[in-house]
Amino acid sequence: MKKFIETLKNCWRIEDLRQRLLITLLFTAIYRFGSFVVLPGINPSMLEKLQSQTSGGLMSLLDMFSGGAFSNASIFALGIMPYISASIVMQLLAVAVPYFQKMQREGESGRKKINWYTRLLTVGILVFQAPSYLLNLKAQASAALASGVSWTAFIISATIILAAGSMFVLWLGERITDKGVGNGVSMIIMIGIIARLPQAFIQEVGSRFSAISGGGLVMFIIEILILYAVVCASILLVQGVRKVPVQYAKRLVGNKQYGGARQYVPLKLFAANVMPIIFAQALMFIPLAFVRYNNEGSTWAHSLMDTQSLLYNVIYVFLIIAFTYFYTAITLNPTQMAEDMKRNNGFIPGVRPGKDTADYIDTVMSRITLPGSLFIAFIAVMPALAGLLNVQQAFSQFFGGTSLLILVGVVIDTIQQIESHLLMRHYDGLLNSGRTRGSVSAY
Repeated sequence: MKKFIETLKNCWRIEDLRQRLLITLLFTAIYRFGSFVVLPGINPSMLEKLQSQTSGGLMSLLDMFSGGAFSNASIFALGIMPYISASIVMQLLAVAVPYFQKMQREGESGRKKINWYTRLLTVGILVFQAPSYLLNLKAQASAALASGVSWTAFIISATIILAAGSMFVLWLGERITDKGVGNGVSMIIMIGIIARLPQAFIQEVGSRFSAISGGGLVMFIIEILILYAVVCASILLVQGVRKVPVQYAKRLVGNKQYGGARQYVPLKLFAANVMPIIFAQALMFIPLAFVRYNNEGSTWAHSLMDTQSLLYNVIYVFLIIAFTYFYTAITLNPTQMAEDMKRNNGFIPGVRPGKDTADYIDTVMSRITLPGSLFIAFIAVMPALAGLLNVQQAFSQFFGGTSLLILVGVVIDTIQQIESHLLMRHYDGLLNSGRTRGSVSAY
């Protein structure tokens, strides 16, 4: 505790770091304030049904990522998720479309063009999502709409406000990245997730000590231990495993001479990082665009929107495994790795250089990708497994899945940036072990 307090003092002594931390706090406070500003023409006291709708299923995830703005009918109700969806689409286009592939290889100018296309796509998604949100708002809380207000005028004005609100949230995130600490867009999502944690924790404590759920202190301690284990596993996943399993690593020793040391071929157990979960989660949100939450639609459609259902989790696991193989294939090119090894006079003992080496690396990657994908899938479905232990749904979202991985990833990245400032000025870092390995931001 003494070391932590001293580290905070050191952060305050460094003028540049102090300004960055204050700017980050200011912009996140603006975001939290905006999540409580209700759309014009809406009575906030009449939103009980909407808030009940967002207490479970996929809608609860959307509300969590928006920091509660979704259930508050706020001007930030759509949050940053349209931009995340647009970013995922652009990443896929950069793999499949030659025009965007060329643009990606153009360096800084290409990155600016891709960002511009991403913003245009974000606006297009907002133009579609905003009216859908308003139609759902009318179905769930029609009494909240002020009397005498034309529905046509309201939906046009509210669509503009929602779209502008999301783009303003994106602007806040970019300013945090440029002038604050951490990745701004990821920080915005993390703040929204953390905002739900105190209430979820209090509800879980009350549930465990009530006569209905039972379990008492013993079950609550077991929950905390399981949560701790899942957090540790998530840190392992986010930071990545730098070497392949022993049975493969022993055979993947090349003969590259860097200071006389033989090097491992740079393969990772979690080469795809957290991207498969993000891609899969984005696809699992699709049913929300076609089935309204007013008890319409078939039973299987509603099962797809229930994060605790068997159908949802089976499809979710399948998508995660498929995206793990897909993302690993596009990020690691065995042919390119084989050519680089040959160019640097490296080789794999017992394997011919060139095509044989590429085939061998591809085989090894296929073998280690399967356990990696199963581990990622296990982390993703932990909230559903926690539900089997009668954990409240709001609290179970912190047992794994996208929310926990975002929390872990953003915290690691932020700690790394703060440590960089401290170590650059010869202060002690936040951790005794020195600098942390940052994760690759998904946004």
